[in-house]
Amino acid sequence: MTKGATGIKIKLSQKGGQGKNPRKVQKLRPTKLRKSITPGTIVILLAGQFRGKRAVVVKQLEKSGKVLVTGPYKFNGVPLRRVDQRSLIATSTKVAGVQGAAASVSDALFARTDNKSKDFGAKDAKKPELSAERKKAQADVDAKVAGAISKDKEAAVLKKYLKTKFALTNTMNAHELSF
Repeated sequence: MTKGATGIKIKLSQKGGQGKNPRKVQKLRPTKLRKSITPGTIVILLAGQFRGKRAVVVKQLEKSGKVLVTGPYKFNGVPLRRVDQRSLIATSTKVAGVQGAAASVSDALFARTDNKSKDFGAKDAKKPELSAERKKAQADVDAKVAGAISKDKEAAVLKKYLKTKFALTNTMNAHELSF
C-alpha cells in the first residue's frame, strides 16, 4: 500500500492493476462447433501426423469439445482421433448415416497410460500398445462409417477421394479454392 497525492491509500498489484477479479467466476462452456462441421462431413486434417489426409467427422466430444474423426483406417490409414476444429478444413462432401456411429466413445478412451521407459535410447524399449477397448472402438466406428460410405451412390468415387492427400501446388491459389 502506498499513499497517493491526495492522501488516499492505493493498493498496487504485481500486474499493475490488471489482475483477475476474484469475485468473477468463469464458467466452463462447451466449445461451439462451426456450422460447416457436422457428423458425416469429410474434412481435411491440417496438423499432426496425418496432415493433408481426409477424414470423416463422427461427432463432437462432450468434455473436451474436440472433434472425433476417422479415416476409416481401412481406407486411408487415419485412425480414430480427437482433433481441434481449428486444424480442420470442412469440405462440402458429406456421408449420410454417420450420426450414431460413436455413441460409446468419450474423452476417457484417449487417456494416456504411463508406460514410458526410463532409458530414452534403450533398444528394448517397446512401442506403446493400443488398449483392447480402443481397438474395439476403432473397429466398431470404422464398420459403421464404412457401411455408410458403401451405401452412398458414388461409393467408389468417395473411397478414392478419401484416399487422396490434399496439397497445394504453385499454380493453385488458396483463396480461390472451393472445398
